[in-house]
Amino acid sequence: MIREVSADDLDAFFEHQRDPESNRMAAVPPREREAFDAHWDRILAGETNILRTIELDGAVVGNLVSWISADRRLVGYWVGREHWGKGIASRALAEFVRQIPDRPLHANVVTSNLGSIRVLEKNGFERVGEPHVTADGVEELVFELP
Repeated sequence: MIREVSADDLDAFFEHQRDPESNRMAAVPPREREAFDAHWDRILAGETNILRTIELDGAVVGNLVSWISADRRLVGYWVGREHWGKGIASRALAEFVRQIPDRPLHANVVTSNLGSIRVLEKNGFERVGEPHVTADGVEELVFELP
């Protein structure tokens, strides 16, 4: 279900990140293709980044990423909206965290993104601290997998 990211996956990732409802849930604006490609070039070049493609029945349905920021290993994921509500994100994240030896793991999630909060909780992540507002004005929660 999850595998290494290949260059062929980026077209699907690009389309996923263009969905207005997904953008609202993640509080992330869509990128035009040039900016998207530059963003993924940086992600792919990151030496400490761990990247996986979520695949279902031969189709790319999303991605998982892990990176280090402020001395903490974070995880994130994106699943195409047409695949929401099927348990795909929960199962993919479960496999992903098994592949990452570092602990604790952290994830930031928009306070209104109840689906993503549930995915994290199903995978043993616990909310830590109070909600905080990002520099972009987005209210987020921090979750930790001890």
